[in-house]
Amino acid sequence: MTQPSSVKPSPFLLEGGSIGVLLIHGFTGSPPEMRPVGDYLNQRGLTVSVPCLPGHGTTLEDLNRQRWTDWTGRAAKALVELKQRCETVVVGGLSLGALISLYLVANTTDVAGAIIYSPAIMLTDPGRHFLPILKYLIRQVSKPEDYFTDPQAKSRLWSYDAYPTAASHEVMKFIQPVKQCLPQVTCPLLIIHSTADPTLHPDSARYVYERVGSTDKNIITLHNSGHVLNVDSEWERVAEETYQFILKHVSAPLKNDQKK
Repeated sequence: MTQPSSVKPSPFLLEGGSIGVLLIHGFTGSPPEMRPVGDYLNQRGLTVSVPCLPGHGTTLEDLNRQRWTDWTGRAAKALVELKQRCETVVVGGLSLGALISLYLVANTTDVAGAIIYSPAIMLTDPGRHFLPILKYLIRQVSKPEDYFTDPQAKSRLWSYDAYPTAASHEVMKFIQPVKQCLPQVTCPLLIIHSTADPTLHPDSARYVYERVGSTDKNIITLHNSGHVLNVDSEWERVAEETYQFILKHVSAPLKNDQKK
């Protein structure tokens, strides 16, 4: 596993005001990759919830036993819990977490907006086409070294160092229902991606942007971050753009929170 011993893959809740933000980590990753942005938002008065998706933070064998409905089910449960705690809720996610976020907001109401980081809807790895067969032959495949422009980025992460093949196939199966539900995404939407991301097709963010039903939508393009842009060189800009998006769409209650 490619993580420092000081980083634990545990879910976390940062108590704040009546505005809640649900942040969902990516495939083979864990909640710590959302920590810099989560802390940034919490320091400005927001409540932040970061669940750990089933099979993550445990073992590759555990992850291989999961289905994509297990991941969306866990995220949906976390969203319900956050709605019970907060008056207004925003959802955000990275990579697989971005797909889950889109799926959630397409199938639920009372979400003020969604922030989509590095949406994994168009991938570059040609090996994905062989997963339906490969998963019966081998349980895992080696994972290429994560690309970061900030050499310190790895110290903020806990992730598996291999891809479990059955779980990887679940990700691929999940992409189709996400594509189908994009027209039902109507809440305000912010998409942040990087041109230096080796994991995604360059048109991945644009694909989402052009197909969602949202009229209030925006893309921010970075040029000095890898796939996990929440912890890379431009993470502070990612955090600030996220905060400004929330401020714009829930400004009145957020200002009230800041006075507390």
